[in-house]
Amino acid sequence: MMNEMTLKRVYLDYAATTPVDERVLGKMLPFWSEHFGNPSSVHWLGQHSEQAIESAREQIANFIHSNPEEIIFTGCGSESDNLALRGMAHSQRKLRDANHILISPVEHPAVLQTAKRLTEEEGFELEFLPVDSHGMVDPDDLKTRIHSTTALVSVVYGNNEIGTINPINQIGRICQEFGVPLHSDAVQAAAYLDIDVENDKLDLLSLGAHKLYGPKGVGALYVRNGWKPVPILTGGKQENGYRAGTSNVPLIVGFAEAVRLSDVERAERSDHVRCLRDLIIQAVLAGIPGSYLTGHPVDRLPNHASFVFDNLDGNHLVAILDTAGYCCSSGSACKSGNPQPSEILLGIGLPRELALGSLRVTVGKDTTKKDVMEFLEVLPEMVSRARRNFRV
Repeated sequence: MMNEMTLKRVYLDYAATTPVDERVLGKMLPFWSEHFGNPSSVHWLGQHSEQAIESAREQIANFIHSNPEEIIFTGCGSESDNLALRGMAHSQRKLRDANHILISPVEHPAVLQTAKRLTEEEGFELEFLPVDSHGMVDPDDLKTRIHSTTALVSVVYGNNEIGTINPINQIGRICQEFGVPLHSDAVQAAAYLDIDVENDKLDLLSLGAHKLYGPKGVGALYVRNGWKPVPILTGGKQENGYRAGTSNVPLIVGFAEAVRLSDVERAERSDHVRCLRDLIIQAVLAGIPGSYLTGHPVDRLPNHASFVFDNLDGNHLVAILDTAGYCCSSGSACKSGNPQPSEILLGIGLPRELALGSLRVTVGKDTTKKDVMEFLEVLPEMVSRARRNFRV
């Protein structure tokens, strides 16, 4: 058996996280030592850190076509989702007695579980928007369900598990017509799609740095001027009172640099990963019997390929791929190792047995065609091995 130290590792799990770009790391380093001031301090070191944060805020605002004062820095994309849902639900209930929350059933767990908590523990009414077999929301369905007491609508921009991109612009126009705030989790989408909150009529948008070659532990929430979510982390007056706690300056600086590079290199990166994604999808569907694409065949994230295979356990397939040197995932990264089928795959109507056999392959800017071709050579045998060991 090949020694783990000599085994070549190929990373194909970019939807779970990305490596920090060396250029991003270079921007961060001085703020851990040389420029270490607390941005709330009035002396020079503190003001230098505050200036770095405000510059980062402006960079991220430009990235999504918003105003700097509409950007709130958070600890991650999940925290941004929580602030959006909890904050706006309570705000809208207090302002206009709105108690109804509309989300899709294929949201990231940070949205899905937060919405369920609001229902079970805080008395909100939760309704799920229907999705088609690709996991896409039909704007016409939203029209029949949104009403004057809807506190918030939340629809994922690009699905983390199956890659489908939702028609956010159409959804946003409907929400605007009804005066209901629209939130979207764009943590996966921001790395490759041109996000424009004005064009999409978005009122809240969640971002995370570590999905676009930035550091873990920092995210952002865009909140359109005029909307005022109730803070969920209280104490100091940081982030205009929306998020207490001393700002993590190095991570915020790294986030901004990752965003800048993503903006500048978007077209090149997208073209690169799209070609690799299409190669994977075509080879798997043509070469492995009993394989099925999950998510939309066209309107999907450019780096994202996801499948289900009949008669196998997806977690077992991921494990044996790992022994061969390939890092993939089964369904959502948040679900890895969980023997229960993915809620997202069940939400698009897959039977439980098929939903258990999922595989997500996501490529990145550093993935090579050689990496993909070698992966595709070994995958059929790995699927066969997983099937031989499958027990219902």
